[in-house]
Amino acid sequence: MLDDLRALVEFAQAGSIARAADRLFRTPSAITRQVQRLEAALGAELLDRSVKPPRLNSLGSRVLEQARDLLQRTEALKSLTSRDAEPHGLLRIGLAHALAEGTLIEPIRALTEKYPKVRVRLSSELTGELIQRLLAGELDVAAVLLPEGKAAPPPLLTNIIASDRMEIVQGAAGNVRGDWKSLGRAPWVLNPPGCFLRASLIDRMERAGFTPMIAAEVHNMHMQLAFVQSGYGVGLLPARFIARNHSIDPVKVLRPPSFDLHRSVAMVRVGELGALGKAVELLAHGFRQLFEAADTPKPVRRHRRVAPANRRAPRPRK
Repeated sequence: MLDDLRALVEFAQAGSIARAADRLFRTPSAITRQVQRLEAALGAELLDRSVKPPRLNSLGSRVLEQARDLLQRTEALKSLTSRDAEPHGLLRIGLAHALAEGTLIEPIRALTEKYPKVRVRLSSELTGELIQRLLAGELDVAAVLLPEGKAAPPPLLTNIIASDRMEIVQGAAGNVRGDWKSLGRAPWVLNPPGCFLRASLIDRMERAGFTPMIAAEVHNMHMQLAFVQSGYGVGLLPARFIARNHSIDPVKVLRPPSFDLHRSVAMVRVGELGALGKAVELLAHGFRQLFEAADTPKPVRRHRRVAPANRRAPRPRK
């Protein structure tokens, strides 16, 4: 029926069957059959054939308005699913709590500037909750944190965009040494149970023969950093986050033996997003650039063992 409606619209614009046929690269008889087929489907005559050339009657004019609207909506629907069309419409984005920093505003702003027809709706939740909302169709894409080597459950699609290095830190005035025995005696500020980073740290310490003493369980990284800086305990925080907050109050980074903990930053989405796919690709590119810049070494203070005061320095050779 869409082709028949299109023939009716072209007839109305051209003013005659012959000119409509030229515009649609068809024969006049083909256009005539399409209009007749449309009339049969609707059960009513749309043309006044008592005049030459025929013209739309009053009912045909009302059908014409609806036909134009329907064809416009059909084209909009096609552009929504076409990757070649300009992105438009609502893009529902989820951000894991640990990624919801002010620096991520820049990639989102770049997206809306390049694609002004896209409306963004942001939600910040835990990674597990974002995954469930994606599966339920409540989100289009989410930036989440996953254990290295892991992907979101099917049918979700996972695009790893960066690796987030974790550091063990203490306040600038702290005196905890960078070995597992000292860390086993120190109070810890960690995420609540259920966090895979916490589980990985505890597993590593237990394999070394020690169990962390939990002093605070906090989801918010800024609050965790504030606890660490105040000397309340030792923390486990992303290197990028430490570097960005270094100018406010420096911390010491502790490097116990064989400690190397990373997590993956991933863009997870449902299946094909049509035209919105290009907007998601731009967003992923912006996030990737942020993490690459954050991975550049920053002047964070590292804890080193200090030689005893009574140890004499070696005399220079003569």
